[in-house]
Amino acid sequence: MIYNKLVRDRIPEIIAAKGQISKTHIADEKEYWEKLKEKLGEETQEFLKDENIEELADLMEVVEVIKKFKNFDSQKLENIRLEKLAKRGGFEKRIILEES
Repeated sequence: MIYNKLVRDRIPEIIAAKGQISKTHIADEKEYWEKLKEKLGEETQEFLKDENIEELADLMEVVEVIKKFKNFDSQKLENIRLEKLAKRGGFEKRIILEES
């Protein structure tokens, strides 16, 4: 089966432990970024479909890797999140804007 997608680091060894053979390569910077964006979309769709904690954990893992890849400082990211929360609020009040 052909996949051509970014997988978790231990997937090749898990496949090998089952007695199967996999073909892999290491992505360069450009391909890695493209595959990370694809993975973000894939994991988002899986969470939207299944709405479970495992899929949310997968989505969070991809976000963490993107944060590292883009060299986004964790504290700066959190500060931006909190600043937006203070200025514009969060989403906990469940407000639906119908018209403006």
